[in-house]
Amino acid sequence: MIRLKTAILLGALLFFGSEELQAAAIPGVPAAATPAAHPEPLVQGGLLGAISSSIDDVQSKLNLDKDLLDAWRLRADRAADEVDQLVNRPSTRSSWSVAGDFLLLTAVWAGVFGLLWMFGKFLTERLCRHRVLLSRERGQALLGYVLPYSIPAVISLPLTIYASQLLPVSAGRALALCFAYATSSGVFASSLVMSLVVLFNVGHKRRAVQIIRHDSPRPLFAIGFLVALSDALTSPQIAHQLGNNLTSSIAVFTGLAASISFGLLVFRLRRPVAQVIRILPLAQRRAQPALRETLRIFSGLWYWPILLMVLVSVINLIGIGDDNQQVLRSALFTTVLLIATVFLSTTLHHLFKTRSESEVRRSGAYKERFLSLSHALLRIAMAIVFIDILGRIWGVSLFDFAVSNAVGRAISDSLSHIGLIFLVTWMVWVVLDTAIQEALKPPASKRGARQPSTRIKTILPLLRNAIKIILVVICAITTMANLGINVAPFLAGAGVIGLAIGFGSQQLVQDVITGLFIIIEDTLSIGDWVVLDSGHAGTVEGLTIRTLRLRDGKGFVHSVPFGQIKAVTNQSRQFAYAFFSVQFTYDTDVDKAIELIREAGHSISEDPFLRYNLQGPLDVFGVDRMDLNGVVLTAQFRTVSGGQYAVSRAFNQRLKKLVDNSPWVHFAQTYPQQVLVQRPAAEPVHDGAAEPEHAAVLMPDRPRPQ
Repeated sequence: MIRLKTAILLGALLFFGSEELQAAAIPGVPAAATPAAHPEPLVQGGLLGAISSSIDDVQSKLNLDKDLLDAWRLRADRAADEVDQLVNRPSTRSSWSVAGDFLLLTAVWAGVFGLLWMFGKFLTERLCRHRVLLSRERGQALLGYVLPYSIPAVISLPLTIYASQLLPVSAGRALALCFAYATSSGVFASSLVMSLVVLFNVGHKRRAVQIIRHDSPRPLFAIGFLVALSDALTSPQIAHQLGNNLTSSIAVFTGLAASISFGLLVFRLRRPVAQVIRILPLAQRRAQPALRETLRIFSGLWYWPILLMVLVSVINLIGIGDDNQQVLRSALFTTVLLIATVFLSTTLHHLFKTRSESEVRRSGAYKERFLSLSHALLRIAMAIVFIDILGRIWGVSLFDFAVSNAVGRAISDSLSHIGLIFLVTWMVWVVLDTAIQEALKPPASKRGARQPSTRIKTILPLLRNAIKIILVVICAITTMANLGINVAPFLAGAGVIGLAIGFGSQQLVQDVITGLFIIIEDTLSIGDWVVLDSGHAGTVEGLTIRTLRLRDGKGFVHSVPFGQIKAVTNQSRQFAYAFFSVQFTYDTDVDKAIELIREAGHSISEDPFLRYNLQGPLDVFGVDRMDLNGVVLTAQFRTVSGGQYAVSRAFNQRLKKLVDNSPWVHFAQTYPQQVLVQRPAAEPVHDGAAEPEHAAVLMPDRPRPQ
């Protein structure tokens, strides 16, 4: 719909220049003499220049506002004179007698309608109690509208007209008949529409019918009243009594009020009415899918022709068109054209609508994108054809204007160039964007399929954004040139501004260039665990053109400019090592310890969750060193990147349990320092005990000799 509205606006611009064709065609003059008498103007400045060169001439030829105001001013003056004549007209009857005629006929209509309304209410209540209608909700509602409203409105009007024959001809009698006719018409129209609405009160339509019954009776009565009053005022008998200009002016205003009220009511009830139209029983929806789809499309379009007819009625009432039949005929053709165009557009939408992922995968991404592009081009072409046919309906040919007129040729050439620029830009973007999306898309089958690398996931989104910016800038510059705008100052100004920004933001440029080389050299990628020389460490979550975003082990996010990165330690490339260094006591059997280490590594290799982190068996290096604390044995696993931590924790846990259950293998502990403890001098010497010759050496981890 957005493209359709854009095409309509462009067509309107072309329509404003079509008056020059009519000005150039002079009856009785040969076509060959026309160029000599009226040379074609030289159009410069692109599309904007062509449009501006035709606006002044169009404005000088239309002058609709001035003519319309003059016509309404003249009608208002004549209506005022008729009111003055009506008031000051000599008559044998007094004004009170005329007012009495109005009140008497109004009372007759109100009395007859009131009595019939009460009788209809009573009869409705009696009939609804009958066993035939007791369980029929729609029948009860239908009687509730027909008997108290429709029948009294139909009967009270002829009785009022018959009673008016007993009164002399006067303005009061004419006005009373007008209001009786308008009131009866409003009541009858409202009850008739409500009687039709209650017939749909079934199934899932009940809520929509309830909304319509609640919101529409009073507006329908007002619309019927205004339409009937406008019709009554234009009758020759009423116009002769009150004056032609007065009655026609009042009829125009009442008709305008009725048309606008009807348009507002239609727009307000568009959704409930659409629900009433498209909802079908389940069996019918399954048996007739074509009917279901047709009703669904029509439910979204039903109010557009009505609003168009309302608009045409309003235009016709205010007096823009002189030939009413021609205006109505053109409006009817326009309505049919609008319905056919929207129906065809909706059908194309369902033909080109997005299919399921499996169907898209089978047909290919490029085919789907080009089908979408073809759909858009078909809708644009349909909009152009719609505008041209619409112009021919109203007496204007856009094709002739674009071919045989200098301004038309200039506008059509500019529009065609702009359209070609947009088309080429769009196609280039579709191809490149589809290629990037396909490269980033994970394969459908994980077996034997190569996943996109982290480098591709990092570089391609940046490349996609850069391509988008470049295409938008090129398209904007070429479009401005075709519009007639001099782009040289813009380019020169952009160069100067870019140079100034480059000098003023050297750090920014350094960040951008450094980040570009880091990405190209594949130093790090999204998902890697890196340690920077600045002290930051964490998982790479995102890369922009200037900064690196890390999330550390505590969950904090750090944004580091690329210019501050001097050295990067990437711990997530290809593989890693889970290195183990275990220290045992000197009395441990080394062979037994190595067996326990191998047993722990074998249990990890057979673990269904941990073995996917391994890239090889356990390598035991043996005795690495001996020191004061014991014997150090080393081993390692080659693991995938990031898997070394889980393997290390599992190995330590399994080895601890095996050593605890082995009597020949013991973990070493840090050898304690000797502590010299002097015996206190005041301590007495027990009998029979010899005094030691030197101080005792206390070993905290050994029991003291007795």
